[in-house]
Amino acid sequence: MSIKKVSLTDNEGKNGTSRNVLERCASVNEYFDISFKVMLLGDSAVGKTCILVRFKDGAFLGGNFIATVGIDFRNKVVTVDNMKVKLQIWDTAGQERFRSVTHAYYRDAQALLLLYDITRKSSFDNIRAWLTEIHEYAQKDVVIMLLGNKSDMAAERVIKHEDGQKLAKEYGVPFMETSAKTGVNVELAFHAIARELKHRAAEQPHEPKFQIHDYIESQKEKSTCCGGLM
Repeated sequence: MSIKKVSLTDNEGKNGTSRNVLERCASVNEYFDISFKVMLLGDSAVGKTCILVRFKDGAFLGGNFIATVGIDFRNKVVTVDNMKVKLQIWDTAGQERFRSVTHAYYRDAQALLLLYDITRKSSFDNIRAWLTEIHEYAQKDVVIMLLGNKSDMAAERVIKHEDGQKLAKEYGVPFMETSAKTGVNVELAFHAIARELKHRAAEQPHEPKFQIHDYIESQKEKSTCCGGLM
């Protein structure tokens, strides 16, 4: 596959992207080989923005902060098999009044990270409705991953890990629990998505197909015994 290297300062943010977003992204002069659009979905307050900030900046948004209004995005370049992969990560508002805005961005997304809050049953119950919307508006071959967020809040847990696994298995999507506060599995979630998308783009007829479920499990085992990627 022949890939042309481009810069993050190249033309970005059409369709009315806000000025402050453009300025933030244009300030990063980092090269990449290939680019993919990833969206964060789920009810309001499940931690989508916190997950994004943890992955992008390695920080945690503690305390009270303003909920996302409409849609916003940030870029991060990761290395997959010596290839620079840019993830353009879109953070969406979970409120119903912004849902029509979110729908418009589904169509050209290559991957969707669907989040629920393990301490809030309603956010888990609404996952099926989110998946219905995804199947209606997103590309048929979009990569979907289910994330049970706020795993650090064990004392307030109302959704069992097994319940998340069962739902993910029903829909045939990978699953893991994450914590934006501690960083657990945040890097793994995005790196697994980047690796899946990269392999799809560069897939050769005689090469074995990348198995995202197996990759996630192998990385979890590696991190448990060796303190690896989390």
